[in-house]
Amino acid sequence: MLVAPSGEQCLFGDPHAGPGARLELRDWRACADILRAGDIGFAEAYRAGWLDTPDLTALLRLAIRNESALARTVVGSWLARWWYGLRHRLRPNSRTGSRRNIHAHYDLGNAFYQRWLDPTWTYSAALFQGERSRPLEAAQDAKYQHIVDTLGLKPGMRVLEVGCGWGGFAMHAARQGIHVHGITISAAQLEVAQQRVTQAGLQGLARLELRDYRDLDGEYDAIVSIEMFEAVGERYWPGYFQMLRQRLRPGACALVQSITIEEPRFKAYRASSDFIREYVFPGGMLPSPGRFLKAGLRAGLESRVTLAFGPDYAETLRRWRAAFEQGLDDVTAQGFDAVFIRTWRLYLCYCEAGFDEGRTDVMQFVLQRQA
Repeated sequence: MLVAPSGEQCLFGDPHAGPGARLELRDWRACADILRAGDIGFAEAYRAGWLDTPDLTALLRLAIRNESALARTVVGSWLARWWYGLRHRLRPNSRTGSRRNIHAHYDLGNAFYQRWLDPTWTYSAALFQGERSRPLEAAQDAKYQHIVDTLGLKPGMRVLEVGCGWGGFAMHAARQGIHVHGITISAAQLEVAQQRVTQAGLQGLARLELRDYRDLDGEYDAIVSIEMFEAVGERYWPGYFQMLRQRLRPGACALVQSITIEEPRFKAYRASSDFIREYVFPGGMLPSPGRFLKAGLRAGLESRVTLAFGPDYAETLRRWRAAFEQGLDDVTAQGFDAVFIRTWRLYLCYCEAGFDEGRTDVMQFVLQRQA
């Protein structure tokens, strides 16, 4: 149902057939923004309060299912696509650019993330394994253990974690006697991660530091990288895969968990930008599964997909969104305004809809260095 600024209601389709959604236009300027810039224009209109809906995820899922009939409203004009594509290319993930891009998202404040993440401080897809009643903390531990089991990690092994976040995997593995060297370029994340490691008495097994992946040396028994690859940038993919190969001892494996996009949509996705890259993750770039595997092979790594669990990411996002909404008073008290809150709400719903509809997936890739 569409509700115009005048209050007039327009019903499209069969009201008894699902799914359905309600879009409330509060200002006609929203239409101009959407036609001009597609999903970015929709985001700008939503951030401005020019449109609203009682169920944002349902509206976004409906839009995805009807994309062929809404092409202009999804991608925007050619000029807008060119402009936003240029803006995206001007935010490269060089050493300096990566720090700036990561700071824009991960350094919003540890108190903000603590408000809606589970006690493991994990900001990546949980693994529910069909058990949707499973607590989020348990599902995150299940994901970490699945990584340990897939790589066959044993006490005493030396593991490199590229993008250690707030220390969730490093602590999980260290508790099993595995030595983890974790790196991050977020000073805010590192501060909390080191505190958590110290409080748990795991300093002898988990060593975390501020370092760019391009500045590593030495060889490891295994490498883990959980949803850091999206921040590498296509221009830097070859260097990232070469790093994996150089840091693995012969015969050893890396496990990289990454969000992926369907190959038929990759060309258009690469050519421009979108709401996520404009307002949430500057410099971000998702791979298609095929392109990820080919990039690994070009670097001399035998590559394969071992797990795809997009629906579990949708469930993870629902849990995060519920916790975020329950803590809005605290978020506001931290100094975040209404525009930020609407942006973050849209971000969580946007991702949830994408995973629910299969537009995006999350996969674990295992890459092995040949002798």
